[in-house]
Amino acid sequence: MTDTQSTPNAASAETAAVVVVGSGIAGCSAALAAAREGVDVLLLTKATKPDDASTDWAQGGISTTRGDPAALTEDIIAASDGTADPDAVDILVEHADAAVEDVLIDTLDIGFDETDSGEFDYAREAAHSESRILHVDAATGTHILRPFLNHVDDHERIEVRQDTAALELITHEGRVYGVVTDEAPDGHPIYAGTTILATGGIGALYSRSTNPDDATGDGIAMAALAGADVADLEYVQFHPTASDCEARSASKRSGGAAKQDTFLLSEALRGEGALLRNADGDRFMPDYHPDAELAPRDVVARAVETEREATGEVVLDVSPLEFDAEFPTIAAKCRDRGIEGDEIPVAPCEHFLCGGIAVDDRGRTSLDRLYAVGECARTGVHGANRLASTSLLEGLVWGLRAGEDAAGVGADPDHTVVDAPDLLNRDPDLPERFATEKFARLQRTMDEYLGLERNPEEIARAGAVLRRLKGEVDAYIRTRTARDLYELRNASVVALLIARAASENAESVGCHYVVEDEREPEQPHP
Repeated sequence: MTDTQSTPNAASAETAAVVVVGSGIAGCSAALAAAREGVDVLLLTKATKPDDASTDWAQGGISTTRGDPAALTEDIIAASDGTADPDAVDILVEHADAAVEDVLIDTLDIGFDETDSGEFDYAREAAHSESRILHVDAATGTHILRPFLNHVDDHERIEVRQDTAALELITHEGRVYGVVTDEAPDGHPIYAGTTILATGGIGALYSRSTNPDDATGDGIAMAALAGADVADLEYVQFHPTASDCEARSASKRSGGAAKQDTFLLSEALRGEGALLRNADGDRFMPDYHPDAELAPRDVVARAVETEREATGEVVLDVSPLEFDAEFPTIAAKCRDRGIEGDEIPVAPCEHFLCGGIAVDDRGRTSLDRLYAVGECARTGVHGANRLASTSLLEGLVWGLRAGEDAAGVGADPDHTVVDAPDLLNRDPDLPERFATEKFARLQRTMDEYLGLERNPEEIARAGAVLRRLKGEVDAYIRTRTARDLYELRNASVVALLIARAASENAESVGCHYVVEDEREPEQPHP
């Protein structure tokens, strides 16, 4: 984006002390923390209902230290394949329990599951060395986000504006002055003292994802186009146990056409004893890693895909559990889709981006007065692979820290300095299915070339395809402000950044797994 000049009409523009873009746990935490500091907050969200936000889709739970911060620190770094930033991990672990107690327990009164004796029923998930995860059934995100949204919406200092997409950042000489939204045909500028991006992940870039359809990488793309630093974008985590069933559902990304009805089978199932078996009925994970089903996600995901290719199918065997009683929400999803019995077909599925907009310990980006929190931010906590149930925790901890810091930077939006970018809406000839057809091409490219395994030739091929696609999209963006076009623009920008990062990293580490041109299956662990 090019810097803009002063404008005589800026004095009449809408202003806010702090603008937060995104309504998941990170955005809500940032808004709450800023409001607690006594400033007014405008929270913008594309969502019109809670399940449009990725937080609502989070199943397993939220990690705590359970009195042993050193053990949690070790598990996070081990799961990252030794690549997590130790300083960032220390911040997360140091503030974990206080943030959970302050916001989730004392403020929101979340009813985390308890044992018969009234103690918290801590769960264990993959790569955790002990049971330390607070949860509500296997639908923790839903039970956190909905009361959080209600609390934020009722706060006297927070205005929540739904069904509102941020299209561009307003920038001048390395500083961000707010955002332009789609509230007017030619764009609606909102000037802010500080701007916090909490826009979630990138799941819509892949045909199979545990993210909502609106996870198009908006914040990462807007920040990158404005000149903000990004990092670790090659580290796209795939969850090993998403459903692989025949049920179909409509998707707006495919123009309403049918796509596979994918839902997550929480790691908590394996934490409680569920087993992975191939089509021959063999349990295979002990051959791949000493921790078997509880190995790090990247290891389990590649093992599942290897066994699917070799035998035709992998199932999650829940017979060791009281499945319907212990996990009623997941069990109901299975039964509603005709999956009876104890064996649930599974396959790896895009789940979480470990990289994003590079931020510091307060969520500050390389651009003045721009913050990023949650999945769109790269704090360094996750490195090359994320430990289960640390995403909600990271969003909570960094959201609180960023909101507090942003409120203290200054509430004056200083909107007389810079004009918002001109957005045009004057091209009536846009093909009706342009966005959906281009999105389908983008997804095919990401699935085929930038998925669970990559090789250098295919990464290069993906880059070439994505550069052409971005050029086609840019030609239309210049004359239209349609939300689906901007989402496609954002997705194509982030996809290209992922391809570029993958091409620059020849080392297999974590969820960036590079193979030779002649692909060989991953070998079992010795």
